[in-house]
Amino acid sequence: MDEAKRVGATEVCIQGGLREGVGLPFYVDMLKAIKAKYDIHTHAFSPMEVYHMSKVSGVTVEESLKALKSAGLDSMPGTAAEILVDAVRDQICPDKLTTAEWVDVVTKAHRTGIPTTATIMYGHIETWEDRLDHIFLIRDVQRETHGITEFVPLTFMYENNSLTAQSMGASGIDDMRMYAIARIVFGRDLPNVQASWVKLGVKLAQVALWCGANDVGGTIMEENISKSAGAKAGEYLSPQALQTIIRAADRTPRERTTLYKSVD
Repeated sequence: MDEAKRVGATEVCIQGGLREGVGLPFYVDMLKAIKAKYDIHTHAFSPMEVYHMSKVSGVTVEESLKALKSAGLDSMPGTAAEILVDAVRDQICPDKLTTAEWVDVVTKAHRTGIPTTATIMYGHIETWEDRLDHIFLIRDVQRETHGITEFVPLTFMYENNSLTAQSMGASGIDDMRMYAIARIVFGRDLPNVQASWVKLGVKLAQVALWCGANDVGGTIMEENISKSAGAKAGEYLSPQALQTIIRAADRTPRERTTLYKSVD
């Protein structure tokens, strides 16, 4: 954290595993410790983590969200979504939240005043119909709560996991179709669609800026999930490098906050 702040980090993103017996107080204390030392945006805890800590502590999701917000939680990653179709979830992540449970946590976060992102992990066993069901569900949530800051398509990284035998991931064409469809479906309801350069690679992320994406993500600094699944694009780009990449795609770079406020 000290090094990140030194080089200009404005956000700390925290996600982790589900530790048995570790409940809400652990996460509240973590947030308080961060906020006591650093003036930084805390983007933390997936819907799955919030559900888990609530269950361990014997409190409602609403109670957990209120406690986390009071301790300093600024926004949440809308991860653990994978594909929001239960027939698919039963196969790829049977121990994670159901579609209804994921939507419940996210909408309650929005009503508590905690904005979230929304993701989709595609390119494994799902069909295009499943992908579209997922996208339209996210749009419906956004129309109800207006609490989603961005949609982040996450192309499946197929190395080092049990789904490798069933899929080698999405093609580059399918990647670009995902951005184009998201842009058309979301329209003004959800104007921010992020191209993850960590997963796509820099060159394909540049193409995505012409296919519906309007953001290429952050400088990152440290990332372990994609790397462990075979991503080769790296985990750090300086702001100057990102600006060069965006300009090379004939787009105009603009620095933003986590909540999409212009820094300029």
